[in-house]
Amino acid sequence: MKQNITLSLGKDAVIKAKIVAARRGTSISALITEQIEALVDRDETYERAKTQAFALLDKGFHLGGTPIASRSELHER
Repeated sequence: MKQNITLSLGKDAVIKAKIVAARRGTSISALITEQIEALVDRDETYERAKTQAFALLDKGFHLGGTPIASRSELHER
């Protein structure tokens, strides 16, 4: 479902947007829609990647080696 929004742009921006839209054979509305959708997609992708990265960090990585002895084991003599 689509919803209309109201947007205010300066006169120069509107003129330049019309030129860009004409070069691409589309409308200003379609240009803005495309850019907002791309922005939202990038943001969602970033958030997913960030969540996955934090999950990996919380889980930790096995880098080989042996477990470190406990404090009491280190102080036994």
